[in-house]
Amino acid sequence: MSAASTPDPSAGRRPLWAELSDAIRGTGADYTKIPLRRAVFLLAVPMVLELVLESTFAVVDIYFVGKLGSSAVATVGLTETLLFLLYAIGIGLAMAVTAVVARRTGEGKPEEAAVTAVQAIWIALLASVPFSVAGILYAQDLLRLLGADAWTLHEGYPYMQWALGSNAVIMLLFTINAVFRGAGDAAAAMRVLWFANGLNIVLDPVLIFGFGPVPALGVEGAAIATTIGRGAGVLLQLWILFRGGPHLRVRRSELVWHGAIFRNIVRTSLGGVGQMIVAMTSWIFLMRILADIGSQAVAGATIAVRIMMFTMMPAWGMSNAAATLVGQNLGAGQPARAEASVWRIGAYNMVFLLGVSVIFFALPREFMGIFSDDPAVVAIGAEWLRILSYSLFVYGWWMVAVQAFNGAGDTVTPTWINLVFFWLIQIPLSWLLAIGFGWQHSGVFWGVFVSETAVGLFTLWLFSRGGWKTAQV
Repeated sequence: MSAASTPDPSAGRRPLWAELSDAIRGTGADYTKIPLRRAVFLLAVPMVLELVLESTFAVVDIYFVGKLGSSAVATVGLTETLLFLLYAIGIGLAMAVTAVVARRTGEGKPEEAAVTAVQAIWIALLASVPFSVAGILYAQDLLRLLGADAWTLHEGYPYMQWALGSNAVIMLLFTINAVFRGAGDAAAAMRVLWFANGLNIVLDPVLIFGFGPVPALGVEGAAIATTIGRGAGVLLQLWILFRGGPHLRVRRSELVWHGAIFRNIVRTSLGGVGQMIVAMTSWIFLMRILADIGSQAVAGATIAVRIMMFTMMPAWGMSNAAATLVGQNLGAGQPARAEASVWRIGAYNMVFLLGVSVIFFALPREFMGIFSDDPAVVAIGAEWLRILSYSLFVYGWWMVAVQAFNGAGDTVTPTWINLVFFWLIQIPLSWLLAIGFGWQHSGVFWGVFVSETAVGLFTLWLFSRGGWKTAQV
């Protein structure tokens, strides 16, 4: 009998609340040996909770900014198109770090995993420098290039200065949490984001609208609140990393530059960065098309994406669990167990996102109405939510399949997939429908639907062929 099908000896013995407590507190469990169902649960619960609060903050943030008007929301949306490039590097690096740390953990090499964590921190800091310079010195020029309106160029640009200028905290937050996830300490990553985003949520209304002696800073206050919250989260990460957890601890002797590991992380991360840059630059082009249509189209799309992020984060959390399980089980020489974890998590994702689809289809205007009272913004965002509802269950399988490739260290295959489906299909199709056929914002939304449904089906088919099992990191 394979490890993937080994019966769970604790089934029916431990109550759910006890398992839930273990998942939230964290355990020293070996995810290559414990029953697969329990391994998925212990990893997925904290990863889901981690991203639920992350998405909660995104929704709360846009709720408060939405009170300042559609131009303020558009400022956030346009800034995020550039932050997506930063996220591409941060998430691509995080993919590589999770894969390498998970593989070393599965191989029983915790010291090499710790050295990998240190090299990843140096890479994150180096990568943040050009974004800081560009954001601080050229914020208005960048916003003008993206088609910002007059209010954003004269009143909203400090938001971009703060958001890009302080990007090192974003990079470190992504990278160190990837270390925790790769090592199997998902509970630590969860606690960090709960702390950081909880602080963000408290500071947001205070700094945006003012409170007592604190002046109202408007949209700039939202960026300052985010910087403070994430900066505090990074300090907590470093404390956990050097204090040591159940799976990983960085010692003073490991605070050195290690050329071979440094280069291995960079090499592995290039595919991850590539796939994210392709996906996220496609979003920049889509936002540029929407900016030509009008600020209300940008605002409606921005709010709809935040709502989507909020509702889909549990699915992303489960997908992240797949990356850890694939990496650790390949390191332990158990490819069948690695594959079984992906099919199991994919089924969970499909069921969850089918429920989300029903809600998006039935109540899109109600969701949009929470964040804007502009009828045009509500109508545009509601249309996108309803179109998205037709394909979310496919998207759920795509999430898990991509994370399986990334967790195995094969970050190049998803890059080529994204290149074809996002650059060669999504962008031209969206432009053709929106501008060529005159469908306006609706053309962009249908272009996204067609391309992302197609990429989901193709990626799942490619995963089923099993080439990812032989990837080396």
